[in-house]
Amino acid sequence: MTVAEALTIAGPYYNLAFAIIVLFLFGKLFTGYTGKKAFLRPWYFLFAAVIIFILEEVITVLRASQVLDITIYINGFFELAIISLFIYTLMILREHVK
Repeated sequence: MTVAEALTIAGPYYNLAFAIIVLFLFGKLFTGYTGKKAFLRPWYFLFAAVIIFILEEVITVLRASQVLDITIYINGFFELAIISLFIYTLMILREHVK
């Protein structure tokens, strides 16, 4: 087995482990700032993008372990949704700065 094949197998599991850490950090962010001066609206959209990423990685892991038989093209829709949320977040920040 080459290094590329090993990373292909282990990569989604590492992504899920890092996503759990990110969820913990989002939990600290959302519970720690209750003041009115904190502008958290863009962070909610980034949180939604992380949830979509976790869903995509779970489907990838289940497909790799042959539990699900879903076409690989579904990942493109997830990535489109994530990128759209990122762009919308940038637009919200731009309006907030004005």
